[in-house]
Amino acid sequence: MAGLREKQKARRNRAIIQAGSALLKQSGYEAARIETIAEMAEVSVGTFYNYFESKADLLLAIVSMEVEEVLHQGEAVLTARFDTAAEAIRQLVFTYYDHSLVYLTKEMWRTAMSLTIRGPDTPFSRRYRALDAALSNQVVALVNRLAREGLLPRDIDSKSLGQVIFLTLNGLFVEFTTDEAMTSEELNEKASACVDVLAPPARSRARRQAASGA
Repeated sequence: MAGLREKQKARRNRAIIQAGSALLKQSGYEAARIETIAEMAEVSVGTFYNYFESKADLLLAIVSMEVEEVLHQGEAVLTARFDTAAEAIRQLVFTYYDHSLVYLTKEMWRTAMSLTIRGPDTPFSRRYRALDAALSNQVVALVNRLAREGLLPRDIDSKSLGQVIFLTLNGLFVEFTTDEAMTSEELNEKASACVDVLAPPARSRARRQAASGA
């Protein structure tokens, strides 16, 4: 019975998050009403508050769902085979970017960032920073693997380079969210140019293998 209750709670939680994502995308953060979210999720307002303390708490859950999904997708990039470091890093970053508007709009991202800045010591801000740290750590893990495989210098400071790459590309994402006219394609183009600077094309895997066999 306990297992069934937990499954029911998980389903209800997911239903509220999905309803919230749909309504916030449609109406905007400020205009969306908790009563409407509860109705869309087919729960009472009281039940909504059993799961989320506020609309901001719900927004954080949507952001968390977004980041957790891209982290999962990013794991496949960490084990995939690439010919160059730049190719691998681009694939990971594009994985993040291309999923960023599945559950959120640019306005929702701006609201989340604003809440984080306005209350740096709040649970919202601490959770948001933890999600950013998880993404940064995944970039570092990729850089570390590329260095081990010789696609980057083996003695490179993987942690510092990974953090610089993440901060640079996260800055581009902030620019993307604050410019309603910027397209995802334009974001990817800017990111690609930055990756080429931060991880210059080195001798490819194929060229290194050819050289070692010569």
